[in-house]
Amino acid sequence: MQRDVSPLERARTGYRPRLPRALESTTATGLEPGDPTSAVRDAEAVRDRFPRTFGRPTLRVGPGATSGARALTVGVVLSGGQAPGGHNVIAGLFDAVAASGDGARLHGFLGGPKGVFTGDAVVLDAKTIERFRNTGGFDMIRSGRDKIETAEQLAACRETCTRLALDGLVVVGGDDSNTNAAVLAEHFAEHDMATAVVGVPKTIDGDLKAGPVEASFGFDTATRVYAALVGNICRDARSAAKYWHFIRLMGRSASHVTLEVALQTRANVTLIGEEIREQGATLDEITNRVAEAVRRRYAAGRSYGVCLVPEGLIEFIPEMGRLIAELNDILAGAGADDPATRLGAESRALFEGLPPAIREQLLLDRDSHGNVLVSQIDTELLLTGKVAQRLDEWKRAGKFDGSFKTQNHFFGYEGRCAAPTDFDADYTYGLGRFAAALIAGGHSGYMSALSGLAADSADWTPVGVPLTSLMQIETRKGKQVPVIAKALVRTDAEPFSTFAAARERWALEDEYLYPGAIQYFGPDEVRGARTRTLQLESGVRGGGS
Repeated sequence: MQRDVSPLERARTGYRPRLPRALESTTATGLEPGDPTSAVRDAEAVRDRFPRTFGRPTLRVGPGATSGARALTVGVVLSGGQAPGGHNVIAGLFDAVAASGDGARLHGFLGGPKGVFTGDAVVLDAKTIERFRNTGGFDMIRSGRDKIETAEQLAACRETCTRLALDGLVVVGGDDSNTNAAVLAEHFAEHDMATAVVGVPKTIDGDLKAGPVEASFGFDTATRVYAALVGNICRDARSAAKYWHFIRLMGRSASHVTLEVALQTRANVTLIGEEIREQGATLDEITNRVAEAVRRRYAAGRSYGVCLVPEGLIEFIPEMGRLIAELNDILAGAGADDPATRLGAESRALFEGLPPAIREQLLLDRDSHGNVLVSQIDTELLLTGKVAQRLDEWKRAGKFDGSFKTQNHFFGYEGRCAAPTDFDADYTYGLGRFAAALIAGGHSGYMSALSGLAADSADWTPVGVPLTSLMQIETRKGKQVPVIAKALVRTDAEPFSTFAAARERWALEDEYLYPGAIQYFGPDEVRGARTRTLQLESGVRGGGS
């Protein structure tokens, strides 16, 4: 039965993403190498782990690039959490593969990486692709969070790729998924496999970027969804004039989403985890900062406000980070029936001083890396409780005579599957097209990237970035392992500096901006605007598709 679609979805399927000029008329197999690369850090250790794929040069489209000489057979897998634009990566890949010659074929692995080692795949045809162009979600082939890490899984992946005679496998994912892609590329090289492995940078958290990889796809769309919601709440706060809204935003390991939403909305108080870690601020000090903002606004006749909190804030507070690290180690071992009794004195005192609900959440099941499930910790509730307690103390001391009523929110899943903005639609389509170009050239262990993103999309530059060049060594589950480094908010960079220069004024005044919903039609300055982060990092104040 034909699925009903909304008028907007029907209109969006007709949108044709704009390609960089370098990719308009070719699959660009004529790629020119740049200088050899190293690693973000720990180069020797990374080289030891990836002896066959380490140190490869970046690749750019040369003036003599030509179309591939053979029909391609390619597989694609979506890995990890959803991000707007994933379907357009597949659409761009499909169009490039289809143009490579008669008999070309694109296989979609179902349910994430597990589909690769179980061989669960479908052949994607034009009819299927047309239904999903410019739509949000990963429902075309679905995603998953399985890892490809055991010898048996790696061997099964080799068998799958050999059986399907894949020229290439495209892994669409975040830092961990692209680390997995690097492992596969190295493993395939070790076994003289013809299948090239190419990664595509995906995460709404915005923490997968370095050098030519200027942004992960989905960040633009997701932050616009969150900014629209936060802008609505800013308007509501000013209208009702009686509530403080505490809003937790996605971003466990980095505060890029929270910073971008703050720049788009000018919320009164915004906590940036990276700054808090640098300052070594305690939970008590953070409580005082927020409480002081409440007191100052009340004294100015404003008993309301909006506070933005990054999802991963609790891990950025040094004392909380130490507590969580201890709990992770304790719970990873045996005989941890009462973990709190095995904590050190400082961490135990901190743990026992937390609200019971937060203590319980810190002891929940761990994620696939053995870490606390930060997304399930209601950090905004912890803050409102601590701030209310502090204000009560100030009342008793005669330092505060106002009221403090709160509303709490968590904006996360609302942004992961939104229909991509024109930027993300163009960006992801181009990433898919260039991934096919890398495969056509037999280039394995690379990430498909487009640079110059603040400019018009026609001027974007395709760059093949060696996956190992993005790596460093980290401790995971008690072991030293190579991983793609997460990009954190830099407090010395322009996006944070711009925010820091204005936050005192935003805290006291009502300078809210109301971004409104994502626009898919209308003036280019509205429809094709870049995120404030991208504009400020590039020094470009505008830029559209």
